Amino acid sequence: MKKKYVASALGVLVASASILVACGDKDERGSQDVAQADNAPLEVTIATPQVGEAPGKDSEVELAIEKYTNTKIDIQWIPAAAFEDKKNIMIASDEMPKAFKITHNATTLNAIQSGLFWEIGPYLQDYKNLSAVNPMHYDNIKVEDKLYGLPLYRDIGRAGIIYRKDWFDELGLKIPVTLDDWYEAAKAVAEKDPDKNGQRDSYLLFLDKSYNDPVASSAFLTRLAVSQGAPNKWGYADGKVIPEFMTEPYTDVMKLFRRLFAEKLINQDFSVVQTADADNKWNAGQAAIRNTVASAAATSYNNLAKAVPHAVVDVVPFEGPSGRRVPAEPGNNGFFVFPKSSVKTEAELKRLIDFFDKLLEPEMSTLLTRGIEDKHFKKTEDGKAEITDLTKFNLEVKPYRDSLPSFEVGGQGLPLKLNELQAKGWEIVAANLQHVVPNVALTLYSPTYTERGSELDTMIRDAQTKFIMGKIDEAGWEAEVTNWRKAGGDKVIEEFTAAYNKLNQ
Repeated sequence: MKKKYVASALGVLVASASILVACGDKDERGSQDVAQADNAPLEVTIATPQVGEAPGKDSEVELAIEKYTNTKIDIQWIPAAAFEDKKNIMIASDEMPKAFKITHNATTLNAIQSGLFWEIGPYLQDYKNLSAVNPMHYDNIKVEDKLYGLPLYRDIGRAGIIYRKDWFDELGLKIPVTLDDWYEAAKAVAEKDPDKNGQRDSYLLFLDKSYNDPVASSAFLTRLAVSQGAPNKWGYADGKVIPEFMTEPYTDVMKLFRRLFAEKLINQDFSVVQTADADNKWNAGQAAIRNTVASAAATSYNNLAKAVPHAVVDVVPFEGPSGRRVPAEPGNNGFFVFPKSSVKTEAELKRLIDFFDKLLEPEMSTLLTRGIEDKHFKKTEDGKAEITDLTKFNLEVKPYRDSLPSFEVGGQGLPLKLNELQAKGWEIVAANLQHVVPNVALTLYSPTYTERGSELDTMIRDAQTKFIMGKIDEAGWEAEVTNWRKAGGDKVIEEFTAAYNKLNQ
């Protein structure tokens, strides 16, 4: 978990009888509202990693948020590189802001389990906007089936295939479904010179070293394996929670990659290439497919069109022999928790939750995702928002959009005007939600994995790369899996299975 600290400002003391609780039953709380003696602005201190250049104090966007929510906001924007260290210091000293943005990791999990933060699950039903959000967003951050935070919402089924339609049409290729399809497409793109430059420098896939990221469901190996029937990182079968790499569909994808590497149908330096370098290959017109999110289709086209103006780009969902299957992603970019050391009373907690609930209302959703009308966007004739000054938006609005709960598309704010490719990408993201495969261990606790997960993950990642590069054979791969199991993997499986069974009894 990542946590974010806002300089703690000692605020107005509000008696519990004076707290405004949003979205509860009006009849039940009527007497409480009548008795309210103090409606002074609530002080909201927030800590968050810095996104780009930090906005100036009392920016126009921040003042608009304060006015609408009746709050006084104090945000400490912490440089991303220093955030984890700062977070750990604040937890250790118990000097935290009222709203602390964190992400799942060992430190924050231990902090939650030790009782430093309020459990908020029982309160959520009283807030109309927060309670209307797809429950998966909350399920994906629970600890031992209890909710302690409010997510920075992100889409859950984001995977899509963004591809060079002009190349596919020219080569007579169909969108790959089976692993044989993926092989044939890779062979055709590599050998038939679709960019007509007389060189063998085109690839179906230009991979980077994150291709088998052990925890990210967006890793290409996981996306492709899930489409073929594999679990998403961890699955449940035969009474056990098992890792993806111990399943046949995932192993079959590894064998495909081994064949592609041996025949030089994928880049030979895939194990060391940075993501930015892989993006540059797409931008230069040397890759047929870009591994990113479906909603980035239009951006991918724009980046490519600078070098290849005549390129035609399209986006389709991942499909396998059994139809559409995509790995469910966590659905958040961290989440806000509320420390008991800085949020002293239940009444104050409820008012803080009310602040976050208001951020999802139409006015605030429009502000956070579109900005201010006639400054950052204009309203079109059909009632949509069209960004008019992207540079100003990125400087003045984006830091708040990325650091406070909102939905870029699909929320209650003014709909965004989209071109055809943008709309298609977002439609795929929305439709994917019905076909996502969850990571069953996402919120399970394993003491062994908490302690040794990084070491175990590295063992498997290195073994996968050696197998794909032909440095070990199938027997060598099985030996590496055995070593992983002996080094703690079996214990992780045992602990995840026990936690899963307890949760699903």
